[in-house]
Amino acid sequence: MNKEIIVGIDIGGTTTKFGLVDHQGNVIFQSSVNTQNPDFREFLNDLEEAIWAGINSVDPTLKIRGIGVGAPNASYYTGTIEQAVNLPWKGVPIVKYMQEDFNVPVVATNDANAAAMGEAIYGHAKKMNDFVVITLGTGLGSGIVTNGKLVHGHQGFAAELGHVTVNPNGRQCGCGRKGCLETYVSATGIKRTIFKLLADYTSDSELRDISFNDLSTKMITEIAERGDFVAQKSFEYTGKILGQKLADTVAHLDPEAIFILGGLSQAGKHIFEPTIRHMEANLMPIYKNKVNVLPSGLGNQTAPILGASSLIVDYFKQNEF
Repeated sequence: MNKEIIVGIDIGGTTTKFGLVDHQGNVIFQSSVNTQNPDFREFLNDLEEAIWAGINSVDPTLKIRGIGVGAPNASYYTGTIEQAVNLPWKGVPIVKYMQEDFNVPVVATNDANAAAMGEAIYGHAKKMNDFVVITLGTGLGSGIVTNGKLVHGHQGFAAELGHVTVNPNGRQCGCGRKGCLETYVSATGIKRTIFKLLADYTSDSELRDISFNDLSTKMITEIAERGDFVAQKSFEYTGKILGQKLADTVAHLDPEAIFILGGLSQAGKHIFEPTIRHMEANLMPIYKNKVNVLPSGLGNQTAPILGASSLIVDYFKQNEF
């Protein structure tokens, strides 16, 4: 029995998920800790204690081969999390600290970049060299693979498609700018759209009785399934904006496929159908009907963990002699 495992860590604004991944790509244990501790070292101590507790609960003889970390604004080159608007720390050298504590290879990158690498190693992109992954969570993340390589960019912050501009005078974004794509296309974005539509239309809607904080993408999907006009129109509007921007992405990158994952992607046809329709309507003729828009091949619950762990798989591939 192979006793080596990889630890995959996904640092989110509220919760940090982690898991133990065996050599076959199975998540054999997963758990989480609270992200919102303002003291980074205390947060890291809590996380590391939880990792060891997980190993001991499965098999104390397991050996950590490496640790992959996906986090907002994590630089692949410096191993530092920089100016992430939803995290309580700025400029923290997470790779340095974890390498010192565990004495194994540690690789960190943007959480959506990690998802893209996970799609390449564990998902539906195993035989693809050129593809894009879009993560639709609280915000919109993205990862780009070109010629079989993850695109990091000069500083390690490439592929921020969530912050391309839809409308320069549009919705306020957490990055400080206005009209960013993620303010329209994300779990938060579609909720903002719902409340705009409720103000613009007088039609009856189940959504009128739900507060902004209580509303979820799952609820919007279920209400859309029941034929609610506002819920259905919110998906049409969201898919239109995403499709238009994906058409731009295709012109830049000429990918074989675009994979969409995250909470909003669980709406299925409600988000995929308008997205594909509007993307095709805005594509240059040479690209029409040649780029697939697909759900991720990673399980939605384990995708962030597998994505982070895949960074270590790639690390050893790159460092083979």
